[in-house]
Amino acid sequence: MLEAQKFGDALNDLSYDFYSGVPCSFLKYLINYAINEQDFVMAANEGDAVAICAGAYLGGRKSVFLCQNSGLANAVSSLTSLTYTFKIPVLGFVSLRGEEGLQDEPQHELMGQITGDLLATMRINYSILSTNFDEALQQLKEADACIERGESYFFIVKKGTFGKVALKEKNEIENYDIHRNEYEQKSVLPTRLSMLSAVKSYADDNALVLATTGLTGRELYELGDTANQLYMVGSMGCVSSIALGLAIACPNKKIIAIDGDGALLMRLGTMATLGYYAPSNLYHILLDNTAHESTGAQFTVSSKVDFLKMAHATKYQHIVALNGDETLKTSLKEWDIKGGLTFAYSKTSLGVKDNLGRPNVTPVEVKSRFMNYVKSE
Repeated sequence: MLEAQKFGDALNDLSYDFYSGVPCSFLKYLINYAINEQDFVMAANEGDAVAICAGAYLGGRKSVFLCQNSGLANAVSSLTSLTYTFKIPVLGFVSLRGEEGLQDEPQHELMGQITGDLLATMRINYSILSTNFDEALQQLKEADACIERGESYFFIVKKGTFGKVALKEKNEIENYDIHRNEYEQKSVLPTRLSMLSAVKSYADDNALVLATTGLTGRELYELGDTANQLYMVGSMGCVSSIALGLAIACPNKKIIAIDGDGALLMRLGTMATLGYYAPSNLYHILLDNTAHESTGAQFTVSSKVDFLKMAHATKYQHIVALNGDETLKTSLKEWDIKGGLTFAYSKTSLGVKDNLGRPNVTPVEVKSRFMNYVKSE
């Protein structure tokens, strides 16, 4: 195992002092180091992170790109049409989720098999990062020589490669409660679990529910597994787009899409698409805890975003600021009567249900029974 602090200092010795990326649990300690010690930009998605690193390079900085291998697909366009075209070298660290023989989430299976092939297809030099510090340091020097020649270089990082670095309480963490309004005056924020419970109390007999990837889907499953629930795995940021397609395909069904701040920020343009098509049977709720909680609670940039005004600007028909599960229940009852594309927003506290499990049904099984439920209703 590599000491993340020591490895980060080695990067710094080679003048790599600018980082951008999207969190992954395999990389969280290197990300924590970067947030603590260097200039770190939390990008909305991986393609943006590559572009941010490219901009830093144009400004004379040596930068580091960090991402999960599933998110590497989001960066393909930037790596092939931006950095390749302009010959801007990128030093990247990509996690190896879904490694063969490693029990991992189903969404990582394919990318775990093709991560190296994908990098090779993009003509990016790469190697698997050693867990021996002396070997890793030599690898780093070779990668730096590659960067100096104007060629990108990526390290594939396996689980357990980096040792722990605690995230210091600074930067955006200090600003978690900035985004408040007159509707959000409660001293204790509601939990994600309580808000999900409120959704279930309405939706079990009345609606189709789609939960964003990560902890949201897992907690919804823990509250009670039912055939009208779809738990997202992977495809971060896509839950509202899936809900849009479903709402248009099934105009007589009520659809609830449960989103997270990191996920929605990753594909923010979806709000404009939803606002344009405005299906009256879609209720879009955002639970905002200002963090990528599934990967170590690194901050998102949501503390500086007014999602309510954004929903207004993109022409959602109804916009609701929530301050607890009871207001959510009331809002859902009103929507049940009058309909209309609705955006509901709630700040939520950090925190995960103790001993939180994972769905014991496969994504394919979830899809099949969900479709059967839709047909039978």
